[in-house]
Amino acid sequence: MKSWIAAARPRTLPLSLASIILGSFLASADHQFSWPIALLAALTTIFLQVLSNFANDYGDAVSGKDTELRVGPRRAVATGDITKEAMMRGIVLMSVLSLVSGIGLLFLAFYNAGAKIFWFFLMLGLLSIAAAIGYTNGKRPYGYAGFGDIAVLIFFGWVGVLGTYFLHTLTFSAILLLPATSVGLFATGVLNVNNIRDIETDTMTGKRSIPARLGLPLAIRYHWGLLLTGMFCAVAYSFLTGANWFSYVYILAFPLFILNGRAVATHKQPAELNARLGQLALTTLLFVLLFGVGQVL
Repeated sequence: MKSWIAAARPRTLPLSLASIILGSFLASADHQFSWPIALLAALTTIFLQVLSNFANDYGDAVSGKDTELRVGPRRAVATGDITKEAMMRGIVLMSVLSLVSGIGLLFLAFYNAGAKIFWFFLMLGLLSIAAAIGYTNGKRPYGYAGFGDIAVLIFFGWVGVLGTYFLHTLTFSAILLLPATSVGLFATGVLNVNNIRDIETDTMTGKRSIPARLGLPLAIRYHWGLLLTGMFCAVAYSFLTGANWFSYVYILAFPLFILNGRAVATHKQPAELNARLGQLALTTLLFVLLFGVGQVL
């Protein structure tokens, strides 16, 4: 059981829930919040995140991308804690749970909205499952080709925030792309820290992450770009919507983003970045909570 809990990587769950929380806060600010939808959306997201973690564990082991030189968290399949066959069963189980939970969420949100919306979101859910599995699995895993950053921006940012908002309100507002992009860029920053940490081993094993393609100096500049652009998008949203001064309370989280950027830029050993991963994920969650409170109050 300890091996399965470790393979589920509980520390990744707060980051995956950030977009659901923000989308729900934005809906609440428009007086269209539903607790059942929020809770079921969160449950579906947790299932998808665990599915992604299981699939990544399996894919890295089968492809040989995990080696004894890796400085990240212990991988269950590569180390033999969980067999490949057992992990595959875990992937199937989490896929089914994600699908069942997601369909229940769609019925709850769209039972009076028409079939077209239901089928569109169902296809979006199936795409999310496919993206979770395909990151490190299949003939051409997109995570090994450097497209993981785009996927994180799309699913942890745009789909997560705007999709959750739509589930609550059945409406879409283009201006919400700004805070959705903020969350997506910060989540991409977490992935970038992970890839900077693993830049040497990824290069050795042929994994073409963005840092492996750019090299360390440009990867650090790219990291600064993600953080600064994410902060800019949030401020731009508040300015364009004419928000009151209290809504800018999320700026209190900005120094923590700056500290993360400086730590990534000045690290000496890859293992030092393990703490930066958790710090950036929790800072993103803090940003979302402060941003949401500022919208509601």
